[in-house]
Amino acid sequence: MRIVRSGVTVTAVTALSMFALTACGGGTSEEPEAPAEGATPQAAEIRMWVNGGDTPQELRDYLVETFAEENPGSTLVIEEQDWNGLVPRLQTALTSAEQTPDLVEIGNTQAPTFTYAGAFADITDMYDELGGDKLLPGFVEAGSADGALYAVPYYSGARAVFYRKDLFAAAGVEVPTTLEEFTAAAIALQEANPAGTANFSGFWFPGQDWYNGTAWIYTHGGDLAVQDGDRWVGALSSPESQAGLEEVQALFTEGTRAPRDADSNEPWVPFNNGETAMFSAPTWARWSIDLPECNKGVDPEDTSDEATALRGEQQACNEDLTGVFPLPGLTSGEAATVFAGGSNIAIPSKSGNQDLARNLLGIIFAKPYQTMLAENGLIPGNADYTAALGTDVYAGAALAAALGAKLTPPAEKWADVEGDRTLEDFFQKVAAGGDLAEAAAEADALIESALN
Repeated sequence: MRIVRSGVTVTAVTALSMFALTACGGGTSEEPEAPAEGATPQAAEIRMWVNGGDTPQELRDYLVETFAEENPGSTLVIEEQDWNGLVPRLQTALTSAEQTPDLVEIGNTQAPTFTYAGAFADITDMYDELGGDKLLPGFVEAGSADGALYAVPYYSGARAVFYRKDLFAAAGVEVPTTLEEFTAAAIALQEANPAGTANFSGFWFPGQDWYNGTAWIYTHGGDLAVQDGDRWVGALSSPESQAGLEEVQALFTEGTRAPRDADSNEPWVPFNNGETAMFSAPTWARWSIDLPECNKGVDPEDTSDEATALRGEQQACNEDLTGVFPLPGLTSGEAATVFAGGSNIAIPSKSGNQDLARNLLGIIFAKPYQTMLAENGLIPGNADYTAALGTDVYAGAALAAALGAKLTPPAEKWADVEGDRTLEDFFQKVAAGGDLAEAAAEADALIESALN
């Protein structure tokens, strides 16, 4: 499963506050010193945390082998963490020199909190080496504090819309070219129910799915929160945000039958089950589509040539029945401003292997690895290598969506907003048909309380 990164708990700030006692902005006064220029790092075993299955095994193998070749006597161990419960594990590990990994992947919405807490080492001097202005700017902003750089973009995955071509044809619905047409298409598909499935949805849109819901807010020029001097203020009540939320509520009311108390987790499951004609997710979700009419029943552990060929046929069938397009904007030919999923990567300030971790970071941002990320459907941290995504419809949709994608506000305490589940609760009220102005005012007050 590949999902947008989030889920920081309120206690993230509290548990990491001990860093603030020695930190000024980002790094801590107790950070291990970097080696002298040109010095050979002392050989050691270093650990890198990656989350979920987003980093394919072939990329992990490349890092392990390349690191060993370039750092004789040293070894790299890659440890996979589950996104669920990641923050509590980070809270514990990043405050301990004995437990901390030496390089860590972290969700882009989590990066500001850990950055401001001083959990990561200052890598400002590596900015140009790692890509400079070619690094995805929103992710750089999320990993920066007080003019210094602490976390850099690992990969991005802007959301696009997957749809069943046959269900569109059966319902007489065309691929929408504007956001207004998208809402109309979802409603028409739901009314037609070409799949003949009970509780069929035109668009899979669970009530707590703020990741997708923000696209309507952003596209209409609204925001979740904005900075006003030294304070952050909630922005859901702005006219622009309210205009987007009116369309969101119409979708919830007439274009989906997804549960109102559920989030965006694994939207391809109802799609595979014939329960919806459309879902929105990062384009790497193409590998999770498994339509029953295409499944060959291949044992996933079978590596024979025959099994590999059958899996290829299965994927080709899935992609023949499935289409993809960037969520359209307000006018034809424009893409909506969607939420940018993905991860940052950083060197924990407590790591005792700062020099070797920097070497590994250099390998990750070198051309071969950045190209491999793109070839596996991930938008690499360095935009110079996006051409390796390919030229198929999935690459086109990913790039179109990513060009204008937007992150959450880079507020130091944004983790508290997510930990309070303020946005999940707000969108669930919208889905239930609640008064938009009233719900927005309540959510704005909670956001301001959390951020200031």
